[in-house]
Amino acid sequence: MRKTLILAFLVATTLSGCATTSTTKSGAVGVDRKQYVGLVSEQEAEQQSALAYQQTLKEAESKKLLNTDSKETQRVRAIAQRLIAQVGVFRPDALNWKWEINVQESKEINAYCMAGGKIMVYTGLLDQIKPTDDELAAVMGHEISHALREHVREQMSRAKVQQYGLLGAAALIGLSTKSADNATKTLALGGAVAAVALTLPNSRTAEHEADEMGLELAARAGYNPNAAVTLWEKMGQQGGSKPPEILSTHPSDESRIADIKSLIPTVMPLYQQAISGKK
Repeated sequence: MRKTLILAFLVATTLSGCATTSTTKSGAVGVDRKQYVGLVSEQEAEQQSALAYQQTLKEAESKKLLNTDSKETQRVRAIAQRLIAQVGVFRPDALNWKWEINVQESKEINAYCMAGGKIMVYTGLLDQIKPTDDELAAVMGHEISHALREHVREQMSRAKVQQYGLLGAAALIGLSTKSADNATKTLALGGAVAAVALTLPNSRTAEHEADEMGLELAARAGYNPNAAVTLWEKMGQQGGSKPPEILSTHPSDESRIADIKSLIPTVMPLYQQAISGKK
């Protein structure tokens, strides 16, 4: 009983100590949500992402699926570098990340950017969506924003909150009912509830933030923000009843397009300033 009380106390103490923070500056688009990231360090998230990314590169290279089209790879990297040059507006330290940009042969319509700036674009996105440079910048700006905003770290922290919370609930229920079976059921049923309560809503929030920040990054890099609208329209037309993987947590619906359109007047001056500087 004493050990159970100690466990419950430690769980409560750990959860109460989860301070919130904002991992980025708000930018012109005004992203200012406080995040729960205290249970996982930035270094831990970056290390795990780097390990996963290197494993992906190794497997792709062994199957001769990595950067198979030099022109395609060069195009992706050139757009990425223009976007990366703008990340300081949200977080100056990201300018010093060890960025990597690669293209992998896959029919999947997807792209991602892991913690610390590990970017991968799948050829399915390039071949099936056939994005213009402006549209491709919208995708990559979106994915880069996930990394800047440390959404992976946030998900990892929330997973630990879920894990600790269930342990605490199981300990308290087991203590109050004196039943190990009740504690076990709490863990099993609580897992499903917590997954919905913690993961899904924040996944949608993260996608919304990435839309906003990505729009600003692209505009500052000299890519037309209106292309984000045509991009997500193209995305929504793919896959029939099953959307592309990139849309799995945040479908490209009318509300998403409307949100993007509402922000275009905010970022358009940034785009116009960027292109005027090139003349």
